[in-house]
Amino acid sequence: MRGAFSPTRPLRFGEFVALMALLTSTVAFSIDAMLPALPAIGLELSPDTPARGQLVIASFVFGLGLGTLVCGPVSDAFGRKSVLLVGIAVYLAGAFLAMQAWSIESLLAARFLQGLGAAAPRVVAQAMVRDLYSGRAMARVTSIIMTLFVLVPAIAPSIGAGIMWLSSWRMIFFSFVAFGLISGLWLMIRQPESLPPDRRRALRPRVIGAALVEILTNPAVMVYVVALTFAFAPLFAWLSNLPMIFEDVYDRASTFPFWFAATALVAGTASVANAKLVMRLGMRKIATYAFFWQASVSVVFLVLISRGLPAPWDFALFFAFMCTAFFSIGLTFGNLNALALQPLGHMAGIGSSVVMSLSTVGSVLIAVPISLAYDGTPLPLIFGMILCSGTALGLMLLSRRVATEESA
Repeated sequence: MRGAFSPTRPLRFGEFVALMALLTSTVAFSIDAMLPALPAIGLELSPDTPARGQLVIASFVFGLGLGTLVCGPVSDAFGRKSVLLVGIAVYLAGAFLAMQAWSIESLLAARFLQGLGAAAPRVVAQAMVRDLYSGRAMARVTSIIMTLFVLVPAIAPSIGAGIMWLSSWRMIFFSFVAFGLISGLWLMIRQPESLPPDRRRALRPRVIGAALVEILTNPAVMVYVVALTFAFAPLFAWLSNLPMIFEDVYDRASTFPFWFAATALVAGTASVANAKLVMRLGMRKIATYAFFWQASVSVVFLVLISRGLPAPWDFALFFAFMCTAFFSIGLTFGNLNALALQPLGHMAGIGSSVVMSLSTVGSVLIAVPISLAYDGTPLPLIFGMILCSGTALGLMLLSRRVATEESA
């Protein structure tokens, strides 16, 4: 239910969800819009080792991971809105410096700074939702946010490719500046602070340490954190491998942004379905069914694709698998985030930080060997999907025993 603190008139439901979706999309836009530019960046700034261009994504995620641990506790102490605005300012500074980078090292440093700033909209926006909503209502809000959020990765690669066609990869960073200014001004002008002073937690090591212990020793929270980790891992592996698969296996690199957009829109329909079903079925049940579907279908596609089909049917089969995989992924994120944060309403900021940091870092560690197993076929990616979804399914079944009573 809504909190009682409202120093100014609160936003209407639709505008609040739209603003939170925009803030939440900062990370996706900052990663996906860069995908078409990675080869050009490597050739221009690191001609001897153009593969170093891939580090543009890694450096951003590294800054994001570190910032995630800081933003939540700081927002618990000083309020959500001010921390969001500072984070957006840091993000803008990183984007501006990246636009003028003269070497691969300076670009990576700027991207690290940009990721550090992007942690605030990623973490604090989720905490702001938790301030104002709880339980299934929170899951509904999160699902709607994810529905709008999925439009960003759907169009971001096309935006990046279009900017490069008109100008150069450097202008992609100008689009990040424009994105940050729009979200920052909207937040500053329209959104009231959601965390009243009497609910704030002092920024002291003892307080933070106690909060970390409470989170890490809560089985009901940690089982969902680990499940979320295995839900995220295939997504990171997809982002790493898809450009190579489209170019090496199916010779469709030029149309990759359009196929990626179509797949992302499919994932968006999953969020729409989840928003309607969650109030009736509950978060845990939907996530459990989604992982079961994901694992089962992946096994079927693994068998079919390994047998081989003539073109263009081989690509049609792979695209069908992409849509199926992204649809099932779309049924898990909002529910697992809500389940993990449900017992942490009294410390939503640091709770959101720890949940997101652990799941992000852990999923990257799982996704890296899946990505490195690429052998010129999509089979390692599909096999990794089976392992991740099967493990997550086992965790969801385990959660029935360890989860505390909640309205799920």
